[in-house]
Amino acid sequence: MRGFIDCHCHISAQEFDKDIEDVIGKAKEAGVLALVAVAEHSGEFERIIELSDRFPGFVLPCLGVHPVQGIPPQEQRGATMQDLDAAVPLIEKYKDQLLAIGEVGLDFSPRFASTDTQREEQRLVLIRQAEIAKRLNLPLNVHSRSAGRPTINLLKEQEAEKVLLHAFDGKPSVALEGVKAGYFFSIPPSIVRSGQQKLVKQLPLEFMCLETDSPALGPEKQVRNEPRNILVSAEYIANVKGVSVEKVMEVTTQNALKLFPKLQKFLRV
Repeated sequence: MRGFIDCHCHISAQEFDKDIEDVIGKAKEAGVLALVAVAEHSGEFERIIELSDRFPGFVLPCLGVHPVQGIPPQEQRGATMQDLDAAVPLIEKYKDQLLAIGEVGLDFSPRFASTDTQREEQRLVLIRQAEIAKRLNLPLNVHSRSAGRPTINLLKEQEAEKVLLHAFDGKPSVALEGVKAGYFFSIPPSIVRSGQQKLVKQLPLEFMCLETDSPALGPEKQVRNEPRNILVSAEYIANVKGVSVEKVMEVTTQNALKLFPKLQKFLRV
């Protein structure tokens, strides 16, 4: 299968509202086969499902509760069980359409998790979503900012098997513990300017996927990122690993197919 899989993006973000057709068209021109579209809160679930219906076989929906909640101008805060309670009925409603549960995880940035109580609440939300994923036989699409080791340890404790750790900001040694557990790591275009370049050097290509996290984490700061920038990630990895972009495409797409078993069914190529 020739083409890229964007394993983690926010195509339902309002930044794409005005030109979604153009963004999707440019992604296809760049060789993108599918967008794994993640949610952050229950308020955008219907929008993601609507986009997956509008672009069938290309926008593949994931629903989940992100560890940081609050849409500007609301103040952002750590996720609570009440946030998850609002989301679960919709996850159940659309479960057969879902590629994965996500975006879920832990965010121990001081502004969201300055106390043990706040961190524990995030853990409880993640544990419950790991249980939902296991029951529905779906992978997890995971955020782990400032919480690499706690996230990986929790997922191992929960015996989560199919896991994508997106834009991992922890130490390479911690990431390699995830590799031992069979977890995959997706690399965004911001890798060209980030401090995580050692991660790409040390991670085996066989455990890497591509992502854009668009509209965030683009190659340039403060510029809207798009799925077509997946090529930036592929070219960077190819350069570091000393292989062709074609090889990176082939291996990361096969990794995505292993990680997301429903992908083959959803892809219409």
